[in-house]
Amino acid sequence: MFTDQLAETAPVPRLAVTRVGVTGHRVIPPSVLPYVRSALHRHLSRTDVALEALSSLAAGTDQLFADLALAHGVPVTAVIPGMDYEAHLGDEAARASYRRILRRCAKRVELPVQPTHEQAYFAAGQWIVERCDELLAVWDGRPARGLGGTGDVVAYARQIGVPVTVLWPDGALRD
Repeated sequence: MFTDQLAETAPVPRLAVTRVGVTGHRVIPPSVLPYVRSALHRHLSRTDVALEALSSLAAGTDQLFADLALAHGVPVTAVIPGMDYEAHLGDEAARASYRRILRRCAKRVELPVQPTHEQAYFAAGQWIVERCDELLAVWDGRPARGLGGTGDVVAYARQIGVPVTVLWPDGALRD
């Protein structure tokens, strides 16, 4: 007698996707940069879950995070504030880096125009926080210097219960 038998196989485990957002200073002091780079590398090297990175691609922290994510094979979603964003990114090197990273992003989200640049920055930070499972903050712990700054985004994440990991060496100052 012939019987069809299906091989008993264990189900293939599916890795969960963890969305990791970033917020941080545009200028990272040279003395702090190795610490930040190493901490970001550790977070992006996780093998227990599949990662997706969310970044606004601003100069400094956002671009560093996105570059490292891409180097680790982590897809990046670019969250573009609702304003003439590229024109306000800083010098030509920051704008060129933005364009280079943006071309490599898996997704691009363009947010609605806001009345002011600061409101556009904060809206982008809120969008990231509301969609991430974890927020990495390259933050010196001081209040934001304007609406939408790192301190505001961290406060918002904590307010709505998104876990925040601060990546900043004790005692280090920004300026």
